[in-house]
Amino acid sequence: MIIEILIAFTLVAALATFFAPDRVSGKLAFALSLVPVVGSLYMWSLFDASGNALLQGSQVAFETNMPWISLGGYEIAWHVGLDGISLPLFVLTTVLTSLAIVSAWTPIDTRASQFYGLMLFMEASLLGVFSALDFFAWFVFWEAVLVPMYFLIGVWGGPRRKYAAIKFFVYTNVASLAMFIGFMALVFALGDSVTSLGLPEIAQATRAGEVGSYFGLGAGAIKTVAFAAMFVGFGVKVPIAPFHTWLPDAHVEAPTPVSVMLAGVLLKMGTYALLRFNFTMLPDVAAQYAIIIAVFAVVSVIYGAFLALAQQDLKRIVAYSSVSSMGYVILGLVAYTLYGVGGATFQMVAHGLISGLMFMTVGVIYNTTHTRMVGDMSGLADRMPVTVGILVAAAFGYMGLPLMAGFAAEFFIFVGSFGSQTLPFAPLFTALAMFGIVVVAGYLLFAMQRTLFGPFRLETDYTVGPAPLHDKLPIAVLLLLVIALGVAPELFWGMILDAVEPVLETGGGA
Repeated sequence: MIIEILIAFTLVAALATFFAPDRVSGKLAFALSLVPVVGSLYMWSLFDASGNALLQGSQVAFETNMPWISLGGYEIAWHVGLDGISLPLFVLTTVLTSLAIVSAWTPIDTRASQFYGLMLFMEASLLGVFSALDFFAWFVFWEAVLVPMYFLIGVWGGPRRKYAAIKFFVYTNVASLAMFIGFMALVFALGDSVTSLGLPEIAQATRAGEVGSYFGLGAGAIKTVAFAAMFVGFGVKVPIAPFHTWLPDAHVEAPTPVSVMLAGVLLKMGTYALLRFNFTMLPDVAAQYAIIIAVFAVVSVIYGAFLALAQQDLKRIVAYSSVSSMGYVILGLVAYTLYGVGGATFQMVAHGLISGLMFMTVGVIYNTTHTRMVGDMSGLADRMPVTVGILVAAAFGYMGLPLMAGFAAEFFIFVGSFGSQTLPFAPLFTALAMFGIVVVAGYLLFAMQRTLFGPFRLETDYTVGPAPLHDKLPIAVLLLLVIALGVAPELFWGMILDAVEPVLETGGGA
């Protein structure tokens, strides 16, 4: 019952924070957020599950499966549990939320209690997304995440916050509708072979070939339509080019702590769902359209990197970097090898830490300089040595510096995708994606050279000095985590491989 306790506690903590006085809400929210952190690390220390939570012959950790109601002939249950794919993301959510709350102490000075309450409510919803094993409960949590994010951008964001919040909500809501239609069409096509909306039952029936005709379409057509609808629905959340246009607007207008959660965790909802639904339930369709999916992946890598190269706003640079980095995840998934899919899962965690670190450090600089434009400042290294040092380290982590989490993730993906047996021209796609690293290095080094080094210059009248301790501590902790995961990837790598291997037993995985 530990999953339910953590989710329930976080919801209660959100409510308590929401009605707390503004002057204590930030400290209260941080203190309460440490309980899920401790709980998730305790679960990590005890983790002894084996296999994949959706497939037969697997042992699910911390599982609860209680019947709830019957809806339209399908049983709905409260079914939660964790495996080697979901537990790392569960831990990532709790850690990033606590650090993001601390990073909000400086910039959030109005309606603080409501802000921190919404942050905790979002955390509870995210924990539900990564642990739910029944589609109904999973979809409720999936949609619930949109509500606090909409208000966090729309109320505490920048000058164009309402436009960014509405664009975010419309894009992701329409995408959810497409995904829902595709998934339910697949469920209906399974006929009497499934009697519940449990994700394990649906995944096992689909992989066993139980999909039949529905709505005048044959089994093959139904599977293709369902795969395409879910791919588009989840691809918007990732986001994959060309469904990415909502992301830079949301990042630029969102306050920094919200950008940390958006890049660090919310984008991983899309890649996690792609792995759980598309590539676990419909591996034959994924193999059939592998070239098309790989094109989406490579275009996201290259296009996102070149878009970042053209930006002057530091937040936009990091935002477009996320589009590029998520392309690597898609490439690893479509490679359908142990190292490819395992590396894609590892990249979700690694990118969550590194992107959160980048956004948080840019936020610390903005708190002091009140600008994010590359042309408005230079020579910050002399005035903010600790912050600048961490930003440089984070940028090199993004570039794939060895002994940092980004290097391990990209290395796993490239090894897995290069040796793929299901992706035609796999070496070519891998080489094209690797070129993205060169572009990443180009725009990050260019931005750092202009803003951090050289003679000091600032186009605003603000005094620039070292950031306060409570701003530097979260980014220092995140940097240590990035290094720890790069030096010792086995912290999560073993459990990830154990959960990925059953997915590859059919569908041509190598």
